[in-house]
Amino acid sequence: MKIALDPFMHRHLGLEELPFRVKEIGFDWIELSPRGDFLEWFKAPRVFPERVRGFRRALKEAGVGIASLLPMYRWASNDDDERKAAVRHWKRAIEICLELEVDTMNSEFGRGPHPDKGSCYCCHTGSMIEACEDSWWRSMEELVPVFEREGINLHVEPHPEDWVETLQPAVDIIRTVNSPRVRFLYCAPHTFYFGDNTAAMLRECADVLAHVHVGDTFNHRASSGLRYIVNPPGSAARVHQHLDIGQGEVPWDEFFGTLAEIDFDGIMTACVFAWEERADASGRFMRAEMQRYIDKFWKREL
Repeated sequence: MKIALDPFMHRHLGLEELPFRVKEIGFDWIELSPRGDFLEWFKAPRVFPERVRGFRRALKEAGVGIASLLPMYRWASNDDDERKAAVRHWKRAIEICLELEVDTMNSEFGRGPHPDKGSCYCCHTGSMIEACEDSWWRSMEELVPVFEREGINLHVEPHPEDWVETLQPAVDIIRTVNSPRVRFLYCAPHTFYFGDNTAAMLRECADVLAHVHVGDTFNHRASSGLRYIVNPPGSAARVHQHLDIGQGEVPWDEFFGTLAEIDFDGIMTACVFAWEERADASGRFMRAEMQRYIDKFWKREL
């Protein structure tokens, strides 16, 4: 198992500083999420040979590896110019993955077109969901052969505001892709978008599960849906948190215990974004808590 940190709260650090901070916090692996000097949100990668060499050198000196690269592109946009640009960016990101000798990438199913295109940014209407799904399949028809040819794994997660937000149909869509390189990512901070029975949901996706994100959240469906106060009333905002373990309502004994039960041995990433002013302390706490649960449940299974 690779225990990784998503260093989004440390994005102010230079790329070559980052591995040393991650190591100091207690992690040996990075899940590299979008940042302006590498894989920028929705834009072409800002990566050139000198930057790759410097980053590789820093990773080696720090004794830290990259568990996964996380690109975010509009591969599900129903604006075909945007979608084609996203596919080009994906192909370049795959090349960068190979240059770094990384074997895994992860991303989200994706939202609709950029709001400047005059369409709904998120995918909450039936026609938009259908259009985004059709666009995503066109992108996958082009990209899956590249992942398979290059030996790169792709782990995909449903996300609030994506054209698919829930465990189902996301898991069946992954199965329908029918590629050993394309697997499912279960994000614990999105648990209550999926459902309330954590153990049952993890067992349901066990055959395609390769990656989990660890962070806490509140159950937005509790208290008649009024756990959050969002203004103005009627807002379609998809509210969720990425908190330290214990700050929300995810049932962690069920989560880790079920992962051990299904023999999970993939990537486990700490994904906390709540308080950047305590990013180091949060990272240290998450690393210790994740290890505590691993020791509790996986050693019991050995």
